Amino acid sequence: MKIEKISKMALYICIGVILVCFALFLTIGYDNPVGDYNEPKLTDLIMWLMYIMAIVTAVLIIWSAIKSLQNSKGVNHAAIRGVPGGKIAICTLLLLVASLVIGIVFGLGEPDFTASDGTVTTGPWVTVVDMFCVSIGIMFVAAIVAVGVSMTGLVSKTASK
Repeated sequence: MKIEKISKMALYICIGVILVCFALFLTIGYDNPVGDYNEPKLTDLIMWLMYIMAIVTAVLIIWSAIKSLQNSKGVNHAAIRGVPGGKIAICTLLLLVASLVIGIVFGLGEPDFTASDGTVTTGPWVTVVDMFCVSIGIMFVAAIVAVGVSMTGLVSKTASK
């Protein structure tokens, strides 16, 4: 089975599982009082879904990186496909580091957070959460821009000239 077909099938399975879990989460009652709040009954389902998806994603990234390194030994992909993969990888890594730095700068000096059940989260941990939230937002916008640029074919046109 070709890798594209496996990838497409995995994407459809993931989308199906996510849609079913969120449909169940949103439609099954909110009869689970927690303190002053009313939590949906299937909150644990969504949390486990996110944990499992994160683990599956990490495993697939590692597998894909190993497979890519095995297949690309001694091959200049920029010459074959017209896409400068090395430059894109370096720019992506620099953007990730910059987004983490921006996130930590915006989150510095956060006070301790006390939840309704009395659990206290220290200021540095709140800063870390802020850092990741800001970083996710920056990387999400960058991904949208990258998809738009990829759809135009601008990178492959300029690389082939």
